Amino acid sequence: MAVETKEYRAEARFQRVSPQKARLVLDLIKGRGVQEALETAAFTKKRIAPVIHKLLRSALDNARYVAGEQGTDLDVDNLYVKLALANDGPRMKRIRPAPMGRAYRYQRRLTHIVLSVAEREGAQSLVTRVEENETSAPAKKAPAKKTAAKKTAARKSAVPAKKTAAKKSGK
Repeated sequence: MAVETKEYRAEARFQRVSPQKARLVLDLIKGRGVQEALETAAFTKKRIAPVIHKLLRSALDNARYVAGEQGTDLDVDNLYVKLALANDGPRMKRIRPAPMGRAYRYQRRLTHIVLSVAEREGAQSLVTRVEENETSAPAKKAPAKKTAAKKTAARKSAVPAKKTAAKKSGK
């Protein structure tokens, strides 16, 4: 009997960073356990890292909420980052003044970030599961002990984003 693993996701859309730069941080956390991924995102020195850290916490909170609503047993320590994508968003076209009254065009890239966490299949857990035989009477299983994910002690302070006003050439 195949057990279907549930995925829990979170999205951050229209982030003011290029997808290439976001992928640098996402590649660091892809496939890792949630706790290890949170620590990695917290201590990565990239401007998008605090956003990814917040997004990962959101996906973890979504997993807890959905599991509580559906009444399913969720082992938070058994979660890992299954999917980490940085897709292109719309590009903002801007104009920069150039010498002799000309204008150079450039593009500000936006990113849609998608994170998905899932429970590992066949991972070793602290609770040993005994397979039931057809001849023996079904035994009641003790509820598995749930452990809360540890919060990171040191949080990076978010660097305030500087807004630059685009100037248009008058000539």
